[in-house]
Amino acid sequence: MTRALERLNTDQQQAVTTAAAQALVLAGAGSGKTRVLVHRIAWCLEQGLAAPTGILAVTFTNKAAAEMRGRIEALLNRPLGGMWVGTFHGIAHRLLRAHWREARLSEQFQIIDADDQQKMLRRVIRGLDLDEEQWQAKEAQWFISARKDEGLRPDKLHDGDDPGMKTMIHIYRSYQEACERASLVDFGELLLRAYELWRDTPGLLRHYRERFFHVLVDEFQDTNALQYSWLRLLVGESANFFAVGDDDQSIYSWRGAQVENMQRFRRDYPQHALIRLEQNYRSTGTILDAANALISNNTARLGKKLWTNGQRGEAIKLYAAYNDIDEARYCVDRIRLWHDDGDRFAESAILYRTSAQSRVMEDALRQAEMPYRVHGGFKFYERAEVKDALAYLRLMHNRQDDPAFERIINTPTRGIGNRTVDEIRNTARLERLSLWEAAVRLIAARELGARAAGMLGSFLRLIDLAAEQLQGLALDSMLDTVIEHSGLVEHYRKEKGDRGLDRIDNLAELVSAARDFVPDENTEELPLVAAFLSHAALEAGEGQGSEFDDCVQLMTLHAAKGLEFTNVLIVGVEEGLFPHSRSISDPNQLEEERRLCYVGVTRARQRLVMSFAESRRLHGSDYYPQPSRFLREFPSELIEEIRVGGAPTVQAVRETEANGLRLGQRVLHRTFGEGIVLHLEGRGAHTRVQVNFPGGVKWLVAAYAALEAM
Repeated sequence: MTRALERLNTDQQQAVTTAAAQALVLAGAGSGKTRVLVHRIAWCLEQGLAAPTGILAVTFTNKAAAEMRGRIEALLNRPLGGMWVGTFHGIAHRLLRAHWREARLSEQFQIIDADDQQKMLRRVIRGLDLDEEQWQAKEAQWFISARKDEGLRPDKLHDGDDPGMKTMIHIYRSYQEACERASLVDFGELLLRAYELWRDTPGLLRHYRERFFHVLVDEFQDTNALQYSWLRLLVGESANFFAVGDDDQSIYSWRGAQVENMQRFRRDYPQHALIRLEQNYRSTGTILDAANALISNNTARLGKKLWTNGQRGEAIKLYAAYNDIDEARYCVDRIRLWHDDGDRFAESAILYRTSAQSRVMEDALRQAEMPYRVHGGFKFYERAEVKDALAYLRLMHNRQDDPAFERIINTPTRGIGNRTVDEIRNTARLERLSLWEAAVRLIAARELGARAAGMLGSFLRLIDLAAEQLQGLALDSMLDTVIEHSGLVEHYRKEKGDRGLDRIDNLAELVSAARDFVPDENTEELPLVAAFLSHAALEAGEGQGSEFDDCVQLMTLHAAKGLEFTNVLIVGVEEGLFPHSRSISDPNQLEEERRLCYVGVTRARQRLVMSFAESRRLHGSDYYPQPSRFLREFPSELIEEIRVGGAPTVQAVRETEANGLRLGQRVLHRTFGEGIVLHLEGRGAHTRVQVNFPGGVKWLVAAYAALEAM
């Protein structure tokens, strides 16, 4: 057996050696997809089917690309020069550097990152004399990036007589012209310009088609529209196209990924080979059976069933908690037991749907003196939006707080430019004043322009007015008032996608943190506000573990993709949280939420714990959720329920659904039309059902509503 086929199972060998010109490898979680891609390249080189210079391999991170090249060289025991292995953006950059004239670029063009792109857009918006509050750089950045991912230039967009769209197209056009003048290229431009380079230069395209006769792509389910078009243009009708992906792990539609590309591949290459990798080398049989049952509820999938030759494993633990604090305590207790039995802390991961959920978990871990690390993000009190809100509170209580003043003077953007801020700093330094006093002094002396003085005066009045309203309020009400007056919620709402909404959730969680706060021995002598601010500063300043330390791993479910742990705890598995309330009424988004749950479940090697709470404090108030519909999609024989108090069992909710209605189901009402079931309450004839109809959400009594399942 050749080295390229060593230690591969039958299906992996079939994928590696396929003679089909185009192959789609459906690689399940833990099935060795990267191994297959590496060994496929080694096989082509070993068998003389390709030279290193004839291979183009695309993946999604520079780290993955470097690992792939290293594994191929180790497998063949020789260096490989001339082979192109990289990310979409990295390869596009290489093309544009080599063919800058044909791409209509300056030889010295520079790449700008997201921060520089935002700064440039601010200048463009200001230059167009637009209101910066209404036309924010972040929103324009999202619009332009999304259009570039779709392959659309400004002249290909239509405003449909919508004034807002017309203005946004104008910003896009002006921004593009500014980039051309300055020889600047953003990340979205890299791939779009590389696509246009091939599309508009047939001779060059022919050269690269003849060179790269083997094109291989990893994580194919995460490609967007432009990336697929770029690949399709290069491959043409005859090159070898080897795509590896898993439609059941497509969880990034919010950043442009199109799982539909896997179906497009099948339509565009009807003679392709479809190879399924279903043997899992990670998880126990119990965990895999649960994952298979869960994902089978999705309709638009190519279909596969994971299995293992390994151990059956223990039942999945399902904990029904009193509240989120009890849930966190239970997680810490379980991790402590596993650690006492010999597991390292780093072998346990706590996964959650939204980053705001980490706060209660972090508190519980700190109280237990258990080391932890927030993977792929900041600890709660280190997050920018949390620090912004606390800076407002600090300045309202102490006008001499210069760092707080500087942090929020233009957050959200309120038209106070860098020149004005520099004048405030200079006055403060020369006259030995605080920044607040310097600002008051400049306005009184009329040393600023009318516009700058007006904007600065509005900011000072905002702080004074809000500070007056804080008098006599409870701590959580203070935070609520601060956040309301700051404008931060509206500011982050304009940040498209889940990121802005997560920031808003974190601000609401800060209110919950204030409500829960009890001074400790280090802060009990201080006034309550000062104690809370000190607590937040200490928590933010306390360093978390590094990736090499032995500490519990905390992360969102999105951040967990590609990782694996001996023990996984998925918390907050409740309707409205997971699946998220933003996705419940959209069938496509609901399927993506289920795929996200599938990703979380398949991160576990040996033990999986899931939990929900009878009550949970979110957005500054208590609510009483139902267990997630996902829990009812696991076979009951795989689940060991652990209940406390009056928390509803998953079996009880199954009985509620036995009357023919289920969460997420499409139904028809003779008056209200088609709708989607959002919630169910009660049993039998007394069951109440909440349905989202086109005209709005309605509660109905199931026995009288005459709902027809669709």
